[in-house]
Amino acid sequence: MQKRIFSTSIFLVCVIFQCGQPAFAKKMYRWVNEQGETTFSDQVPPENSKYRRESLNEKGRVVEITEQAKTKEQQAMDNRLNELKKAQEKVIAQQTANDKVLLSTFRNLQDMQASLFAKMQSLDTQRNLAQSNLKRIEIQLETQQKKAAELERNGKKVPAYLLNEIKQTETQIQAAYAEINNHIEKKNKAKAEFEADIERFKFLTMKNTDPSMASDKNMDQQTADQIGLYTCETEIFCTNAWLSAHEFFKAYATTPIDTDTDKLIMGRSPANDSDLSFSISKIIDENKKQQLFLDIRCRESSLGIELCASQKVRDIRSAFRSFIEAAVGK
Repeated sequence: MQKRIFSTSIFLVCVIFQCGQPAFAKKMYRWVNEQGETTFSDQVPPENSKYRRESLNEKGRVVEITEQAKTKEQQAMDNRLNELKKAQEKVIAQQTANDKVLLSTFRNLQDMQASLFAKMQSLDTQRNLAQSNLKRIEIQLETQQKKAAELERNGKKVPAYLLNEIKQTETQIQAAYAEINNHIEKKNKAKAEFEADIERFKFLTMKNTDPSMASDKNMDQQTADQIGLYTCETEIFCTNAWLSAHEFFKAYATTPIDTDTDKLIMGRSPANDSDLSFSISKIIDENKKQQLFLDIRCRESSLGIELCASQKVRDIRSAFRSFIEAAVGK
């Protein structure tokens, strides 16, 4: 390997690095360019500041290392990975908080079943009221329509106010049906959430799991499924898992891959309300384990936000770990 010396003499280098007696207290730098050439200098020219360099003291010892400057693309990639890491930590923290609330709210499964029953009764009462209101409005519409029909049979013109009342009543009926459907959806959602909480409560109490350890390497499978997380057991497993992550992306994402590196698979931003854009990142946890984290993005619209909060997206996220495990096990 060729060695180039800038702003110093070979004698000076000898004095600094071999003779052990510092000729100057001035700091020296060492870096290697693309051609593999090593350079020593007491200054770093601007065109060479992009290289990884070592700062050497008067005895030739490395006292500081400046990593190679990153390109804009690399910096953008790092920023995205940091965002995903924060998203992962946020989801884990939320799960931990939910677990603590769950354990502090209910003493046993009987408490949860009683709470679920009370909630269902309350929602049924609200729906029954909405149905009674619908029945009343339908009778009102029937009366108005009969009155209009009677006028027409007698050869009289139906007055504008009556036609307007009929139209308003029909609008009220549509709103009543929408309210009833909303109550049905609220009941189904509340029931599903309660049932999920019951299963979670069973797990936490049966295994005596401390929710504060949710981010530990022994994170349970249920939590991993809820946040879309796969932890690699070995380097080989992670290599195979990364290949499988591409297959998962193709199977479930609706936007094409926009970025594909050894640390990030990212889809194009969602353009439609029905789009699901994926980011799958490879992240190192605090236990030096490699993890694959799935982040799902939807369009920033009311329908997009609703989609990301839907059971469909929760099911996709829950399928991530088992999909990877099944592929790695082949």
